[in-house]
Order: sequence, then C-alpha cells, then structure tokens
Amino acid sequence: MNTGLTWLKFAFHNTLRNRRRSLITAAIAALGTAAILLAGGFAIYTYQGLAESAARTTGHLIVAKPDFWQREEDTPLQYGLDGVEALRQGLLTDAAVRQVLPKVEFSGLISNGDKSVVMMGVGVDPDAEFAVKGPFLTMKQGAVLASGSTAPEVMLGEGLARSLKAEPGTGLALLASTAEGAMNALDVRVKGVFSTGIPDIDRRLLYTDVALAQRLLGSPRVSSLGIFLNRMDATAAAQTRIAAQLPKLVLQNWEQQAPFYQGVRDLYNRIFGALGLIIAVIVVFVVTNAMAMAIIERTREIGTLRALGTLPAQLMRSLALEGLLLGGAGALAGAALALGVSVLLLLVPVHMPPPPGRSVGYPLNIAIDPWLYAVTLLAMVLISMAASAAIARRATRMPVVEALAHT
Repeated sequence: MNTGLTWLKFAFHNTLRNRRRSLITAAIAALGTAAILLAGGFAIYTYQGLAESAARTTGHLIVAKPDFWQREEDTPLQYGLDGVEALRQGLLTDAAVRQVLPKVEFSGLISNGDKSVVMMGVGVDPDAEFAVKGPFLTMKQGAVLASGSTAPEVMLGEGLARSLKAEPGTGLALLASTAEGAMNALDVRVKGVFSTGIPDIDRRLLYTDVALAQRLLGSPRVSSLGIFLNRMDATAAAQTRIAAQLPKLVLQNWEQQAPFYQGVRDLYNRIFGALGLIIAVIVVFVVTNAMAMAIIERTREIGTLRALGTLPAQLMRSLALEGLLLGGAGALAGAALALGVSVLLLLVPVHMPPPPGRSVGYPLNIAIDPWLYAVTLLAMVLISMAASAAIARRATRMPVVEALAHT
C-alpha cells in the first residue's frame, strides 16, 4: 500500500511540472465528460417523458378482445368488451393495479346546424379519467367533464371547436353509426374546449361520457380497458400475471401502443452513441498528445531512471498514474459541471420550442442518473490511463544509452 501511495504521489508531482499542459488536458477531459453527461441526461429525460406520456394516455396495460387488435371493426364496438364492471372489479383486486378506466372509441359527424365535421370521439369515465391521468389536456375554455351531469355534454378539441364556431354552452348534434349498423343522433352541449398540443388531433378529437357514447352507439360494450399501475417498472410482471388470469383476452403494454417512443429512442441512441464516440476519440487524442509531449521532454530523465535500475514496468505504472490523475480530475470536474447545469435547469426553467407536429413546447431538463455518471467517469479514467500507458510503453523500451543522449 505504501509503495502504491508513493508512486501515486510521484505521478502527482510530475503532473505539476507543466501545469499549463496538465490544466489543458484536464479541461478537455472535463468538457468531454460534461458533454456526455448532459447529452445522455437529456436523452434519459426524453425517454422518461415519452414513456410517462404514453402510459398516461393509454394506461400501462390495455385489455381488449383478440379481434380488437387484429381486425378492423365493421360496426362500432363489434369487438368490444362485455361484462365490463365485473371485469374491472376483478382487475382492481391486483395489488399493483391503481385504477381501471373504460374507453369507448367511435367516429362520426358533429354538426352545429349549418356545418358538419368529421370527428373522432372517445367515451371515458370523467371523474376517474382526469383524476388518474392528471393534467394531460390544456383547457382553453370552460371546464372538464364530470360524472352525474343531467345534460349530455362533450369536450371539443380547440381546432374542432374553431371549425364549428363552438364555445362552452353551444348546442351541437352528434351523428354516428350504431352497433347494429343504423344511424343515430344525439343533441349535446359543449362543456369545455381543450388542446392536446397536437393541432392535427385537436381538429378532430371529442371527449364525452362512456354512458353517452354507449347510448349513441346503442351498445353496453366498451372498446378496451386501460389498466393504470402503481409503478412503471411493475408493467412486465403485471402483464404476465393478468394475462394468465384472462386467457380469452389480450393484453398489450404501453410500449406496444407507442411506436413514436421506440422511433425516438432508436434515433437518440444513434445520435448520442455517435456523439459519445466522437468525444471519446477527442479525449484519447488530447491525452495521448499531452502525455507524448511530457514523455519526450523527460526522455533523458527516463534514461537516467533506467540507468539507476528502475524497471520499465515501474515507469509505465508512473506514467499511467499520471494519465489517471489528469483524466480523473477532468472527469470529476466535468461531472460537477454537468450536475450544476442539471440542478440549475430545475431552479431556472428553460422551455424548448415545440417539436414538429406540436403547438406547445416542453421544459428542458437533464436527468441525473447515477449509473450514467459512474460509467462515464470510469470510462474517462480508463481512456486516459490507456492512452498514457500506450505512449509510456514506447518510451520505456528505448535503449538506455539512446535515452541518455536524447536532446
């Protein structure tokens, strides 16, 4: 242990012999570390945000009949679920299940008397839907739906309301095909106007009560049940467990219903993987160059140490430890910089511009992931040590006489 500390102390003093070069080398390692941690933290935050958004929209698990996933319906609720309340109560007995929300999906026309527009309707349990999912919609006018309303009510997407010149209190008519293939119409009143942040969806989307949707479609069925769990990481185990209890139904998880999430994840993996590789190469070249200059300047010193009996392995150890100290100091400084930026963004919010296809931006945050920090710091230290050892290997193999005569 004492010998190891002696060599480490020796390497530390050697790094101070040319402080400017050592400072530049450590600064490059720090910037590389900070860049990797900030880019990786942004990617992780994006993954987490997309995963939570997808699970909040559909549920961690979605239960439906097999044909619902595999075939197109000829009439509304053709492949809908029967006995929903009994099925829902059975699912709620699972300890990991927080809530089970029914959904009725339908399409048709909505009219203000002068103009008719194609709409995509979703029937939900209002009280449970907005309590479990939280503020997943931005209310522009009016209020959200509530159970127990005496009048048939709907919520309109911002674009749909604009197209119909509707506002809270406006009377409209819904027209849709029933489960029997006939046409049915209902008079409704606008309760609120909302925005999902995606203009294309806002031009067609409509929310109403499950009971009203079933009445319009003439069927007691629902399209599917969304299962919301206590924790995101309980999804896989809950899917296996519930699927065994419901062999006649098919469960899909949120990820199977979120192709956008997979696309973004694959894209970011390639982008940040390439970025990390480029930064690692830059760090290798900078550390290698710094160590090469240091070793060239100390060639006669190395020859003298060899003449005094110092073994090549001992010299390689000393020079590799110098790389460790420079890379380690730079990595720690970079980690501190990345951590400071991540915390600052939490205290002073910065908003990103809206991504393509959306009308609202989102907060810029950097995830602080312990594993990412640990792996990045270790990688930087190992890269610096490897670069230093590679240069030192060549220098220590130089003949002693040639090293002593070096100028």
